[in-house]
Amino acid sequence: MSLIPSFFGSRRSNILDPFSLEIWDPFQDFPFSSESQFAKETSTLVDTRVDWKETQEAHVFKADLPGLNKEEVKVEVEDDRVLQISGERKVEKEEKKDTWHRVERSSGKFLRRFRLPENAKMDQIKASMENGVLTVTVPKVEVKKPDVKSIEISG
Repeated sequence: MSLIPSFFGSRRSNILDPFSLEIWDPFQDFPFSSESQFAKETSTLVDTRVDWKETQEAHVFKADLPGLNKEEVKVEVEDDRVLQISGERKVEKEEKKDTWHRVERSSGKFLRRFRLPENAKMDQIKASMENGVLTVTVPKVEVKKPDVKSIEISG
């Protein structure tokens, strides 16, 4: 139920419904509204949370992907040092006899891309998945400290 009556469609509102959490969308009937397929796909992309930390040895990426297994996730590296994490969360199969009261879990494709710094070892990237958390470890090239040789000054 909507909290604000709709002037642009046949949506009914019930201001007296204390359990209604639906909010009136003034852009509902416009192209690219919040209900459009484009909006649903991009909202799924935004919901994929990724942390990136840099340690002395590596760059570590952690992505929360609850409910997914490793077969549903792809980790790729492009030639121009771009790490790409993608996958798809399938829509739960709907049965006609079931009555749904609320659907809040997102489904659809997701994609995150990160440009890796010059110090990344591109050939030694590792990925693991445990308890719905994807961890991608990108080792860093060791910074070789220059050899300093003291030269005695004569004279």
